[in-house]
Amino acid sequence: MGIALKSGKKKNKNYFDYSLLFIVIFLLCFGLVMLYSTSSYNAQIKTGSSFFYLIKQAKATFLGLVVMLVIARIDYHFWKRIAIPAYFISMLAILLVLTPLGIESNGARRWIGIAGQSIQPAEIAKLALILFFAYIISKNPGQIRKFSNLVKVLLLSVPVVALIAGVTSNLSSAIIILGIAIVMLFVASPKYSHFVAMGLAAFAGMGLFVLLESYRLDRIKVWLNPEKYSLEGGYQVLQGLYAIGSGGLFGKGLGQSLQKLGFVPEAQNDMIFTIICEELGLFGAVCVILMFLFMLWRFMIIANNAPDLFGSLLVVGIMAHISLQVILNIAVVTNSIPNTGITLPFISYGGTSILFLLGEMGLALSVSRSIQSE
Repeated sequence: MGIALKSGKKKNKNYFDYSLLFIVIFLLCFGLVMLYSTSSYNAQIKTGSSFFYLIKQAKATFLGLVVMLVIARIDYHFWKRIAIPAYFISMLAILLVLTPLGIESNGARRWIGIAGQSIQPAEIAKLALILFFAYIISKNPGQIRKFSNLVKVLLLSVPVVALIAGVTSNLSSAIIILGIAIVMLFVASPKYSHFVAMGLAAFAGMGLFVLLESYRLDRIKVWLNPEKYSLEGGYQVLQGLYAIGSGGLFGKGLGQSLQKLGFVPEAQNDMIFTIICEELGLFGAVCVILMFLFMLWRFMIIANNAPDLFGSLLVVGIMAHISLQVILNIAVVTNSIPNTGITLPFISYGGTSILFLLGEMGLALSVSRSIQSE
């Protein structure tokens, strides 16, 4: 979809996607409202302040907005220089989880502590891989059309994926990172036969990985029959489904959820969509999905009009990240797939997540600024 031309004297000027900026700000504001509604009870019980999670998220959001605006003002070609170093830094950050810097929370060791702040290396890896693959593919786009070269480039994502899955036991982030790489390669070389073959190989590899990890099989059992395995993990799934079902068409009203009162564990994180469904109903859930669809449409507009392949692939990678994470989160909370523990972008609680998401939005806006309209 091109950019409309004004009649009369033509004058080139930089384009800026204010629609994308608007939807980002709207999602952030909506996310903060829903975060407070979802977390206030648990925050009061655990910390004595119902605003605990809201304040922490608001601080991270403010910092993220500053980062977004700064990155949006930087020519996106600058990031070519750090694409390769970022790739190796992301792997180093994952390995730091095994050092004394590693932080364990809720039985999972997925964070590192730096200067009093917890950072999730998986979020660094997602952005680093988008930069790295955009650089590698745009450097020799013609070579990617050969299947052997396509596989070689895809294999560059395997070390990051393996470290995320093995070191942090974060299978959902590993799937998202692999998915980002596949989508970016598909855009560069849309040959279905190549990707069907790689998809079958990836499916077989994932099956082997599940078989090697017994607790993965337990999650599949819980997914297939959450009522039977309520003590092994089905409880959260069932309570989330109760929240979704009790919301009806228009919900119980903002702040009126019952399931957030200790029934849905850590509702402000992965399960926040269930509380949205309970308080705002099916109507509210559909509106949230439509907001994300509108965001993806703006990414498509920017990617189609980007002045070069590097810029286009940057936006495609960001689009793949957001879409995969939204799909996985909603699929998990509706029990369409086994529980993998993935947050809802811009809405779930998580400082590192919101910071790097807004960094990605800054990259997309930077690419949009380079589009010349007349």
